[in-house]
Parts: sequence; structure tokens; C-alpha cells
Amino acid sequence: MRSSAWKAVVFDVDGTLVDSERDGHRVAFNAAFAASGLPYRWGVVEYGQWLTVTGGRRRLTAFLESEGYAAREASALAARLHSDKTFRMREFVRHGMINPRPGVRELLDRLRSAGVTLAVATTGSREWAEPLLDRLFGPRMFSVMLTGSEVPELKPDPAVYKEALHRLNVAPDRAVAVEDSANGLKAARGAGMPCVVVTNDYTADSNFSGAAAVYDGFESCLADRSGVLWRGQPAARARGYVR
Repeated sequence: MRSSAWKAVVFDVDGTLVDSERDGHRVAFNAAFAASGLPYRWGVVEYGQWLTVTGGRRRLTAFLESEGYAAREASALAARLHSDKTFRMREFVRHGMINPRPGVRELLDRLRSAGVTLAVATTGSREWAEPLLDRLFGPRMFSVMLTGSEVPELKPDPAVYKEALHRLNVAPDRAVAVEDSANGLKAARGAGMPCVVVTNDYTADSNFSGAAAVYDGFESCLADRSGVLWRGQPAARARGYVR
């Protein structure tokens, strides 16, 4: 396979590399609500609406405030709920309940074969993200893994991508981000990086203006042999562009 134009490809995790939102985080949040005796349960559609708030603890805080909790009380309760939720996510990972999105493994293998360095930049906690990625892809797939545990500024803040570039020692125009959400796209672009978006059921109708390419799944991305990931044309509209 010919070499890619990129030195590095940096992936988001939730909703990008793995199907983790609807049947992972949402279920864990609901279990944490129940364990604390709270009456709240996030349905599939409602949870998708709250995904616009990045970071699980911040999402909980915003939700609790919308339910009438004072800011300080909401923050304290959100911290307890988020700790419980994180424990439950780790259990989901341990029992193999979180799976990669179709086509992801093949894409990662192709990029590595093309000599591209792979990295991760997520706002999720290392407590569950690292064991999940090690389980699904092996402990040596990603040269750099940055999580919300190391970079507290959450997307759309570009901090996690800027730190990834620093650790990779790669210029922004020699690396490309792969995201699933508008907030992720903004974070990557804020760090000066082109960004390929691979949508999921929650993000398919979002505004992805400024993306280098948008695909409806990794199968479409893989099929586009002349696309951005292979030829490094962030200004071009790849054949998989769906907007």
C-alpha cells in the first residue's frame, strides 16, 4: 500500500472508534441514577440531546440544574453519580459489552501499514478508555493516548488536540483528526488540524461545516480510496462527503 500523506491520525473514542454512547454510557448513567434512588432515566432520544454537553460530569451537572438543583448541589451530586457511572462503564468494558464500530479495525490496520502513527484524543476518563482500547485493539495500537484524565479542558476546547500534536511532535497540517461530532470537529479545527467526520445515529444531522470530509460510516471511509485520509487533501470534498 502506498504511504499516506499524513504523519499521524488522531481519533476520538466515544461514538467514533466505538459504539459506546447509546448502549454504554446512557445505560451506565441510568444505573447510577437508580442506585442513588433518583427518578431520572435517559431515553435514547433524550440522551442524544444531552450529548451536546461534552464531558459526563458536566452533562450531569447541566441536567440536574435543569431539574431545579442549585448549582453547588448539582455539582456535588453530579460528581458522585459520575464516579458510579465510571465504575459501571469499566465493568461494561471488562465484560466485553462495548464494541468497535464496523470497519474501524480494518481502517486502523490500513493506516499502520501505510506508516501512519495512530493516536487518541478523548474527553473520556482513562479509567475506562484505556482498558477498552487495549481490549479491542491491543496495547500498542496507539502511540499517544490522551484522555480527560490528563487534559481537563473538554471539547470543543482544542487543548486535547494541541497536546496530542505536542506529544507526537507533528505539525497541525501533517496530522488529521477523526471525529463523530460537531464539538469534536470544532476542537480539531481549533488546534489547526483538518478533521474527517464519521457520523453515527446521534450525530448524522449535525452541522459539519469546515470538515475535510464527512462519511456515514467507516465502510464508506474505507471505500473512498482517493479520500482525505489517503491523499491528504483537506480542502477537497472527498467522494464520501454527505453534506
